[in-house]
Formats: sequence, structure tokens, C-alpha cells
Amino acid sequence: MHRSRLLAASFSSTLLVAVSLIAPSTFAQQAPAVVIAPATIMDLRESVDLTGKVTAIQKVDIRARVSGFLEAVNFTEGQKITAGTQLYQVEDGAYRAAVQEIEGQIEAAEAAKQLAVLERDRADQLLTTKTISQAKVDEANAEVQKADGDLVRLKGSKDNADLNLSYTKITAPFDGIVGLTAADVGALVGPDSGPLVTLTRLDPIYVQFPVATALYLTYRERVLKGEISGGANVGLGLPNGTEYKQKGTINFIASNVSQGTDTVIVRAEFPNPDNILLDGALVRVMLEQSDKQDVLAVPQQAIQRDQQGAFVLVVDASSKVELRRVDVARSARGQAVISKGLKEGENVITEGAGKVRPGITVDAATAAGG
Repeated sequence: MHRSRLLAASFSSTLLVAVSLIAPSTFAQQAPAVVIAPATIMDLRESVDLTGKVTAIQKVDIRARVSGFLEAVNFTEGQKITAGTQLYQVEDGAYRAAVQEIEGQIEAAEAAKQLAVLERDRADQLLTTKTISQAKVDEANAEVQKADGDLVRLKGSKDNADLNLSYTKITAPFDGIVGLTAADVGALVGPDSGPLVTLTRLDPIYVQFPVATALYLTYRERVLKGEISGGANVGLGLPNGTEYKQKGTINFIASNVSQGTDTVIVRAEFPNPDNILLDGALVRVMLEQSDKQDVLAVPQQAIQRDQQGAFVLVVDASSKVELRRVDVARSARGQAVISKGLKEGENVITEGAGKVRPGITVDAATAAGG
């Protein structure tokens, strides 16, 4: 029994010695795994996102310009119509009668003028023979002038009557979409009855957005110095999170600052053939430099900060980690633009930086797409 215990103890001691001899090589600590990405030259144009409001280029309330009962409503609410399309018909009987009455008065006035001209010519002949006095001739001339005046007045009245008659046909002044009608057939309408319907033009369409005065002034200074171009690509983000396919063009910059918000109003025009952009909608305006801007950049997640500023962890050719101080100029599309501290092609840690320190060796794998 005693011999068995001695043998067991001897075996245990031998096993411990064997384990201690092989541990350094067999159980050596593995290098931590990290993901890296190279510093890359890429086109990262300066951009800014702002909030804008869609505004129709043309929008009017259609009103009746003469009084009368509606005889017809010639559109479907929400319909897309062209300029000149008749929207409403106001009863026109009284207005036609007024035109006919004045036409009759004009015919009578023309006949009166012909008679006055004959009398004047006769008076002129009699004056040559001293048969009548000059006063009579003057009276005859006055009658002709009076007849001319009556014709001018009546023709003016006819023009007004024709105009009122034309107003019984209420037409669209431009291409657009009609809204909900406020009056139906049989309703009494007139200049004081309010809008009958709203007509809105949606293609093309405006997007108006405020730009902070400080941002606008900085932009102008950089353009004057030649640091950036004056052109800009204008895109839109829609309320549902998608990006509008059509690009816009800036066509107006206000000459004054809005005192309440300290902003400058800027407006862009967009094609809107499918009426996706609706009047009054809020959208995200994306302004981007039109000229190409090649810069050195790394993924934003590679940037770390401490009390001394920004830094990245660089993995060199021997897979060792180095802490590198960098200057970050700006960020765009998930990338940090590096103005100082890195060279093109140097690899920085984008994942796993929390488990490494400068000087150690890591197991680095390149990020997908890197």
C-alpha cells in the first residue's frame, strides 16, 4: 500500500514537470485579431445637409370675375390640365344680351354719324355761296364730332361687355393640377364668393432652404480664395428616407438676411415630371461641391480621441501596432479626411482597437471592400 502511494506521487511529479516544460510553446498567447483598412485617396467632395421646403412655382386661387349661376364644372378634382382648359361655365345669357344691345346702339350711332357728315358737307357747300352763316357750319362740325365721341364710348362699352361675356368661361391660366372645387353646378358665384378651386403647377418645382449666415459667408470667402468652386450639386432626401432621382439647380440667393433666424434663403429648381415632390413638403437638401475633390481618407470608426486629440492605430508590415497622431479635416459619407499624420496605403485598425496596445503584434484581416 505504501509502495503504491509512492509510485502515484512520483508519477504526478513527473507529469507536472512535463507540463511545465511544454507550456511556453503549446499554450503561448495568440495575437489578437483585428480588422484593418488602408488610407485611400478618394473623391470626397465637401457637402452639407439642410432642411428645405417644397414650393410650387405657380399656385393661384381661381375666382369668378362676374356674377351668375354655375352651369357646368368641366374637370375632375385632382386632374392634371393644360393652360386654357375651361374649368367652369357661368350662365351667360344676360351678358350676351348686353353685348347685342350695345351692338345695336353702335349701329344707330354709326347711322347718326353718317347723317351728321352729310349735314356738315352740305353746310360747307352752302357756306361757299353765303347761303348760311359760319355758325351753322360750326354746329354741323360739332355734330360730327359728337357722333364720333358716341361711337368711341359705345365701342368701349362693347369691349367691356365682351370682356364680361368672356369671363363666364373660367379657364386655367397655366398647366397644373386642380384641387377640390368649392362650388358645384347651380351655385351662385361672383367676385365676392371666394376661391372656386386652387390650381397648382408642380413641374418644375422649387425647393427653398435657409443657410446659416456664417456658413454662407465662409463658403463665399473660400470661393473667392479659389479653395473651392462656386458650383454645387443639389440633391434631395424625401420624407420616406429615399433619395430623389432628379438633381436641382440653384436659381436664387436672397440679398438679405432673415433677422429672426440669421439665415440666407436659397432656392433651387427641380424637374418633377411624376409629381413626386408636393407643394409644402419638407425635404432634406444635400449640397455637394460640383468639382472633384481627391483627399486622403480612412473609415470614420478608425479615428480615436484622447486628451491630446485624434489618433489612429496603424499596423505596419510586420503586423505591429503603432499609435499615430492625425489631423482630421472633416468627415463625409462615413470617411474621415486626413490632412496630416498618414500616408496613402498605410493600414489602420477599424475593428478590435479596444483589445490592442501600441507595440504588440496582431492578427490583421483586411475589411471587406478594403
